[in-house]
Amino acid sequence: MLASSSSGLSGSYEDLQFGQVSEAFVDFTGGVTMTINLAEAPGNLWDILTQATYSRTLIGCQTHLGARVQENGLVDGHAYTLTGIRKVTCKYGPEYLVKLRNPWGKVEWKGDWSDSSRTWELLSPKEKILLLRKDNDGEFWMTLQDFRAHFVLLVICKLTPGLLSLEVGQKWTYTMREGRWEKGSTAGGRMKSPRRDTFWKNPQFLLSVWRPEEGRQSLRPCRVLVSLLQKPRHRCRNPKSRLAIGFYLFSISKHHNDKRRLPPEFFWRNAPLRWPEEFLKEKEVSRELWLEPGTYLIVPCASEACQESEFLLRLFSRKHILHELGNNSSVVFSKEIVEQNEEQNEFFTKLFAKYPEINAVPLQKILNRMTWSSLGSPQPFFSLDACQGILALLDLNASGTVSIQEFRGLWKQLVLYQEVFHKQDSSRSGFLDWVQLRTAVKEAGIVLKDDVCQLMLLRYGGPRLQIDFVSFVHLMLRASNVFQNLTQDGKGIYLRKSEWLMMTLYS
Repeated sequence: MLASSSSGLSGSYEDLQFGQVSEAFVDFTGGVTMTINLAEAPGNLWDILTQATYSRTLIGCQTHLGARVQENGLVDGHAYTLTGIRKVTCKYGPEYLVKLRNPWGKVEWKGDWSDSSRTWELLSPKEKILLLRKDNDGEFWMTLQDFRAHFVLLVICKLTPGLLSLEVGQKWTYTMREGRWEKGSTAGGRMKSPRRDTFWKNPQFLLSVWRPEEGRQSLRPCRVLVSLLQKPRHRCRNPKSRLAIGFYLFSISKHHNDKRRLPPEFFWRNAPLRWPEEFLKEKEVSRELWLEPGTYLIVPCASEACQESEFLLRLFSRKHILHELGNNSSVVFSKEIVEQNEEQNEFFTKLFAKYPEINAVPLQKILNRMTWSSLGSPQPFFSLDACQGILALLDLNASGTVSIQEFRGLWKQLVLYQEVFHKQDSSRSGFLDWVQLRTAVKEAGIVLKDDVCQLMLLRYGGPRLQIDFVSFVHLMLRASNVFQNLTQDGKGIYLRKSEWLMMTLYS
């Protein structure tokens, strides 16, 4: 989503040859990373992983420094990706497993829950069949306890604020600004004593934060995510050439209409609200802030004055404006993104923590708990039969359940179907006629003729030849799953009448 910023940070793919996991994530996605030192990991690490796995995030990890392959199969100083998690029930109780992948495509963990481990006999035959793959492909399972013991860093790349997913509900504003620290002008360094302080010379960014319209009744502060990235000073990325960077945040009591930079006196008289606990020689320094609506000043800086470099300042919040004082440059990148609301995310996290794989009953609970904001009132109701039908289309291994990863894919499809349904239901009746349905399925990637569209209404619609949202979802899931190999040009699925009859009326 934010990969547009990565090209300016690295120069080319050729330069992405070494570095930390967090750097690779930032370079390839433009996202914001959160790094957890596993030796000091919080007690709710499993909850964090559950939330991150459900969300649209990249998760990586790194082993302790070294230069050899250990007897247990792990490679020292090596980056792995975390591709899944699973809470299993053993004969002695629950066990928390994480699934990792060595990017080499070989050389795997040899301890408990490895491909050849006897611990798999502790599971039911069904669960063992679902999880165990005895392939030397670099992918393996291990316990959360072993993971914390043998890996040093966990890196989660967030494409939006927090660990939430890019789904439905909340709108976020994302703004990116370019800047530079220049010796003799804007390289002021950190705050020092007033007499010797050149801190005021640093670039100054005025930030105005508001509560969104739908949240004006809430008294909670506004969440703001600030990310400061320094660009490489040479074509080849050498970590030793990086500056130690950070940023300060000040509150401005009155609305600041002046576009000029704030003078030294302002910083002598006003203490910062937030300041760097330490300056880090990292590519990215990010911090999540909770701010009351108002006007603030962000001052990014290097630890020492007269140090030169270019940087990117990125900011996410529900509603804000960010511009540089004393500089008429335009916003480099500013757009609106959509994210699932916190209540829904908390509901998903708790549900999947309790049921790592869900059947039709909890699936019905999830879908009817969701706020389908685009569909208005009354909200769609998913019957148990409808949920069993959805499961039958997704359940390729005949387990009768879907995992977190499978549900994530389902939810992406449901968001798309909600958008196209809402767009065509111009009267807000909660139904589509055959003309609207033909246009909706085309927008979702299926091209068909009028007679086929009428057959769809006969199969999935009501007596008035109209189709509601739940039936539309079932129809689209069936079409996308059964006929995903019928695309002719990579742009859509083309169905003839005979194919549609085979798929629906006679199945």
